[in-house]
Amino acid sequence: MCTRVVWPAANGAVIVGRNMDFHKDLMTNLWMQPRGITRNDGVNGDLTWTSRYGSVVATAFDLISVDGMNEAGLAGHILWLAESDYGAPDSSRTQLSQAAWLQYFLDNFSSVAEAVDWIEKSGVQVVQMDDPTGGNPPAIHLALDDAKGDSCIIEYSSGQPVVYHSREYRVMTNSPTYDQQLALARTFSGLGGEQPLPGSTQASDRFARASYYVSRLSQPASQIEAIAAMFSVMRNAAQPFRIPDPGKPDASQTLWQVVMDLTQRRYVFESTTRPNIVWVNFDELDFSSSSPQAKLNLVNDLTLENGIAGNVSSHFQQGEDLKLLTLDMMKQGH
Repeated sequence: MCTRVVWPAANGAVIVGRNMDFHKDLMTNLWMQPRGITRNDGVNGDLTWTSRYGSVVATAFDLISVDGMNEAGLAGHILWLAESDYGAPDSSRTQLSQAAWLQYFLDNFSSVAEAVDWIEKSGVQVVQMDDPTGGNPPAIHLALDDAKGDSCIIEYSSGQPVVYHSREYRVMTNSPTYDQQLALARTFSGLGGEQPLPGSTQASDRFARASYYVSRLSQPASQIEAIAAMFSVMRNAAQPFRIPDPGKPDASQTLWQVVMDLTQRRYVFESTTRPNIVWVNFDELDFSSSSPQAKLNLVNDLTLENGIAGNVSSHFQQGEDLKLLTLDMMKQGH
């Protein structure tokens, strides 16, 4: 469920792609978040901040930031990791709810190095939340990448953050944990081993294919070519629509794909269920603190007939604010 790929040297640009795979519609919309928004950790409210950077985020149910990029060119991507172990909530530690985890980094940092330094100094604990639709509590890990081509993957084991930080960590999928994924990938032809490149939708197979193909992309002549090339890799790692296998009622399919240019700050979104491609140019957005929050309603407006397509930078609508899920909201039966 989900794949993220970084192409750090696409003719001077850093291009990132991600697939969102899940077994039900996440009702994803895009939100423009300006500077100057005051938020808290979503747990006990002990950690508060005011956003230093504006961002565009993709949400699940308008309650959780699951993907996005800020105006400094830092991007983040939430993916599933069944092995995640956040530990018992400890109020003596710096805490962040799963819903606010990604947003904290987009609001506060301009680079992966800054984010990693904060994690190491704070020892932040991510606090697991209930699925707002009544499913299993999310078990997730987080990838960050920036306009310099830097990358990190953050996982939780025995309650502690485990950070894999290197420009070479270009691909991330799901289980097993990242160290094991790296070892498995090295067994395949073209990646250090002799086994033929695998073709299933299993996370380790997608990891190997994405690693293989992104390392073999030719230099693009334009941003359009770079974005198209990354989409070709992401489609190779996508999960098709299918009848669930026996014993796997929650089999995932790719719901949407994103390709972003962290250097020239363009965010391109493609839905597999509402198949129009749209993009947002950051240079056309007003991230100043005097600007209100705004929403691009993809659920209702991303249709084939009379729907939005192409450059949608001017289509964000003001009038409501993004309210990330908190423990208090869960207790109130949101």
